[in-house]
Amino acid sequence: MGGITILLSNKRSDSGRAKYELVHVVRTNHAANDEAYRCAYQEEDVEGNIVISLSKNLTAIAGAALKENITTIAPLVLPPSELLRWALGCIMKKTYTPDFRKAFKHFCIHAGGRAVIEELSKKLKLMEERVEPSRMTLHRLGNTSSSSPWYELSYVEAKGRMKKGDRVWKIRLGSGLEVGLNATT
Repeated sequence: MGGITILLSNKRSDSGRAKYELVHVVRTNHAANDEAYRCAYQEEDVEGNIVISLSKNLTAIAGAALKENITTIAPLVLPPSELLRWALGCIMKKTYTPDFRKAFKHFCIHAGGRAVIEELSKKLKLMEERVEPSRMTLHRLGNTSSSSPWYELSYVEAKGRMKKGDRVWKIRLGSGLEVGLNATT
């Protein structure tokens, strides 16, 4: 489970049939960093079983990669008022977390586990309705890896919450450590 196929096209003739338009893609891969590479790693244990080892540094490494990724996508998606607040925070050396709810209507957060969803929803100050698709995907399908945002998007559609012009932020995490953010309309 977890595999998903999406038909993508760059032909102008297909644009009329498309449900969504991919506006921005930001991808960060830290696999060259040994600590990041080993934070989620498949290996053989002493009994010969194939296991997934998760480093105790996983959340710190994922957080750093996600922060780098968000810093890259923020100027592309945030409204001017949030960009100004963010810039002032940087100048004054104060931490300001932009309100991405002003940029996106829907959030599809990687359903890698309850802790991932909780932490991202807390950091992004998202209300329960905004993280419900992620929670339900995790509940119904488990960790479907980086394809979970597509299942979450399907959940939003099935609930009738998706409207024409709504912006969606798909946040994916993968081993290596890889972070992908997509902004879709």
